[in-house]
Amino acid sequence: MRVVGVKINNSGKVNYYFDNDLNLKINLTVIVNSDRGLQFGTVVSFLENENNDEKYDKIVRIATKKDYLKYLQNLTDEKVALEKCREMVLKKNLNMNVIDANYNFDKSQLLFRFLSDERVDFRQLAKELGAKLRTRIELRQIGVRDKAKEIGGLGPCGRFLCCRTFLNSFDTVSISMAKNQGLALNPTKINGVCGRLLCCLNYENEQYLEAKVDIPDVGKKVTINNREGKVLSVDPLAGKYKVLIDDDIIEVDKNDSKK
Repeated sequence: MRVVGVKINNSGKVNYYFDNDLNLKINLTVIVNSDRGLQFGTVVSFLENENNDEKYDKIVRIATKKDYLKYLQNLTDEKVALEKCREMVLKKNLNMNVIDANYNFDKSQLLFRFLSDERVDFRQLAKELGAKLRTRIELRQIGVRDKAKEIGGLGPCGRFLCCRTFLNSFDTVSISMAKNQGLALNPTKINGVCGRLLCCLNYENEQYLEAKVDIPDVGKKVTINNREGKVLSVDPLAGKYKVLIDDDIIEVDKNDSKK
């Protein structure tokens, strides 16, 4: 059986399943099992030459017109549930910003995601929501990156946000990555629309670390042709750095300096 990638409820994350010998095509809607029960999803990719020893769940079935109408009804009911949840949050004066609501396909579970700067005791809220909406309630605290992933937008590069288009998980990004790449530590330059460090700082960090081997740090004293000078600037990708010796600025190739 082939392995197919399925986006659930138009979220950014792609989950993988065996096609169950169904005649699947890109953009075909299907019903699949997830950790939250049955879900409505869309086929977005096929994995070629995949090792079929890997354990994947099977696609349950190709979605019918009835399934699609049920999915649309769920979307409508989610909006109603979201407004109800927000009303109750205001009434209880809880410090939480509820972002969205999401039913699983058979509506046996309803997930609310929220933002908050602190831990929130939402046990009573969940109990009352379950009684009013007559389903199992889950409330999950998320970060601002997750919110940006849901809303989408354009990054400083002019392209759609990575988290919205292809990133399935968030890797750790640190300020040292910006320093490694010689970027100005200006928040407006190195922060994304979410207010956190740009995810793309992670993409080339390893290459910069490799390129910086044998290149001295800016400000370090070095000896070139028996003359001592101070490193003014570095260009790791070109493998070069500039040294101030007396009143002269000399460009040094790290490969030449090792000879």
